[in-house]
Amino acid sequence: MHALFEEAGKFMAGRILSEADTSAQVELDSGKRVKVKAANILLKFEKPAPAELIAQAQAVAETIELDLAWEFAPEDEFGFADLARDYFSDNATLAQQAGALFRLYDAPHYFRRAGKGRFKKASAEILQQALAAIEKKKAILAQIDEWAAQLGRGECPQPIRDQLYKILFKPDKNAPEYKAVVEASRATHTAPLDLLQKAGAIDSAYQFHWKRFLFDNFPKGTGFPALTAPQPPDDLPLATVQAYSIDDSQTTEIDDALSVQGLGTGTVVLGIHIAAPGLAIVPGSPLDQLGRNRLSTVYMPGYKITMLPDEVVQIYTLDEGRANPAVSLYVTVNEATLEITGTETKLERVPVVANLRHDQLDYIVTEAWLTDSTVEVENTPQRLLDLREQLSFLHRLAKSLKAQREVVRGKPENFNRPDYNFRLVGNDRGEPNGSEQVQITTRQRGAPLDLIVAEAAIVANSTWGLMLADHGVPGIYRSQASMAPGVKVRMGTKALPHAGIGVKAYSWATSPLRRYTDLVNQWQIIACARHGKTAALAAPFKPKDADLFSIISSFDAAYSAYNGYQAGMERFWTLKYVEQNGITELNATVFKEGPGGSFLVRADDIPLVFPVLGAQNLPRGARLKVKLGEVDEITLDLHGTVIERLDDPADTSDDGPVEDAEAEDDDTVAGPIAIAVDVNEAPAESPAAAT
Repeated sequence: MHALFEEAGKFMAGRILSEADTSAQVELDSGKRVKVKAANILLKFEKPAPAELIAQAQAVAETIELDLAWEFAPEDEFGFADLARDYFSDNATLAQQAGALFRLYDAPHYFRRAGKGRFKKASAEILQQALAAIEKKKAILAQIDEWAAQLGRGECPQPIRDQLYKILFKPDKNAPEYKAVVEASRATHTAPLDLLQKAGAIDSAYQFHWKRFLFDNFPKGTGFPALTAPQPPDDLPLATVQAYSIDDSQTTEIDDALSVQGLGTGTVVLGIHIAAPGLAIVPGSPLDQLGRNRLSTVYMPGYKITMLPDEVVQIYTLDEGRANPAVSLYVTVNEATLEITGTETKLERVPVVANLRHDQLDYIVTEAWLTDSTVEVENTPQRLLDLREQLSFLHRLAKSLKAQREVVRGKPENFNRPDYNFRLVGNDRGEPNGSEQVQITTRQRGAPLDLIVAEAAIVANSTWGLMLADHGVPGIYRSQASMAPGVKVRMGTKALPHAGIGVKAYSWATSPLRRYTDLVNQWQIIACARHGKTAALAAPFKPKDADLFSIISSFDAAYSAYNGYQAGMERFWTLKYVEQNGITELNATVFKEGPGGSFLVRADDIPLVFPVLGAQNLPRGARLKVKLGEVDEITLDLHGTVIERLDDPADTSDDGPVEDAEAEDDDTVAGPIAIAVDVNEAPAESPAAAT
């Protein structure tokens, strides 16, 4: 006796060795013996052999027309043998019964399984829906095959082009566009990004990077909703100072300005004046939510995405020729010893008499010009001459403050690489398209005007950070436990030391138009200025406020993404500069060992770090001439090969510059583009930066 039975969704047949009330021992053709529940046995038969029955049944199943079977099937629940007799004849053979079983089992859209060997036909409405879904799935599979074939031929279907960034970086793995790329990538043995490049999906390398950034960070676009710009309070007193700002010519969000009073009296008062949108923007308001969503202005060569709408910025930016609302820190300094003897915070309107632009004045405002009154520079603007004595004092004070911080740090700051400025010719602050001619100029770090601004910002951020702590008001701080290798700068709500800068506490409060953390801290500082020792009760954020921790977490992620994009775009335009100027060789300095045993070098004259071959066993600081390979504007990749060593291996005096470990950055090192398509699927902080 043989038995046809179901086991784990499969139909098998074999010889019955023994049988009890609830089960039977069955031997399969393979010789394997299995215990089968009686309820799972669907047919018992003497002939034909088990394998032959299954083969016959499968052949019969293929002949059964499902639409006709559905018509024959009774409305109530039925067994497979019943349908076989209705479909074939009252004397349906064993093979026809088994064939009906197989066909019914494989057509759940026509017949719902109601038990072992029993079924119930679907309603006409459900059947039509199921058949439509099946046809739709067939059409989708055909579409996937067609798209994959087009990609393989080097053509990009428009639906895939439209979904490019989603496919590569945040794919819906059930989407046909994604599956087509996976299929084509597998079939052509080509990486997804290379496949899409060859198919023409990427029209512009610049637009690829730009749109990917928007896709990740601004999926709804960069425009602002229509909001009313709040006006500052009417009752702010007018400060009796003449303030001036020092920024780059491209700066439109002027957050800080300085003033000096009392020169020649022995006691000088330095005013550090910070734009005060916090006086009018209310926590929880729509404008606050807008700033909290963006968290920071995004910078890139030739363009920026501001944190706040321009109409708000224009009210609070510290423009010259008007009195601007400000949170002012007045620092009393002994003119002879340069010792700080007191501080005071005020909320007021500050007259700004000049917006100085350091890129236009650095060649004038040198250390020699500041320290020797006999030094003259042709075409020096009169307003700069009027401020010469103040700038000279500020520079002397800044050098003293820096020296004091270096004592706390335990070693001097050593930032001996220049800063690089990018200018896109033909771009008038509009959105670049990637075809602009790029100019790269250098500017030595620690220039006098830079030093003045940086040290003033450090004084304000550290003083206000300690003031918040003294008043029991929480703030957002940056801290660093030590300058030991691997100890990173962290953000938190406690006033902890910042070893890298050399201060007891360091808040971010000097850029409230550009960073949301600074706006939050400004609200807290305003509460201290208005309410004194009871500020903790009036401040918008209380100790251990969960909202404050949420802001820190969100800001940290967004700021990292924004800085990463800025570094990527600076690298993009640097590679453009290499291409536009036909640079095939350049001088570089061994920087450090890179991933996978490669060695990274830093170009001497442009902001570029890249791996080279032939630098093994060379010490850090070794100077080389390097031959450049091809530029890949999509991956931002560039490799080089060492041509020769330029310095004397036995003489360290001609080595390239080596900075402090905590000052190192490899922002200009591009890693591979992270692609989310899986073809194996089944279908350190410097004081200047701190400002």
